[in-house]
Amino acid sequence: MNIDKETVYKVADLARIEIGEHEALTLQADLNKILTFMEKLNELDTTGVEPLVYMNPEVNVWREDVVIQDLSPAEGLKNAAVHNEDFFMVPKILDK
Repeated sequence: MNIDKETVYKVADLARIEIGEHEALTLQADLNKILTFMEKLNELDTTGVEPLVYMNPEVNVWREDVVIQDLSPAEGLKNAAVHNEDFFMVPKILDK
């Protein structure tokens, strides 16, 4: 399968990118190389080869996500320059 310039422009339009004449020629050559490589891969016999999603068979080894209370509000506000009982106080930055 060969990619023509019209196909390159159609793909660029679908991707919402603007390309020039020189870029279209370069992309046409690159896309044709990619398709040639894919056709070469299709010639390989892959019977008995399991699909590979990850490079190793490990499963998720992360810890369970458990909510814990590390800091009390008083400890969290201890180093704040200005605060009230529950909140940090910061200068207003937006004007209406």
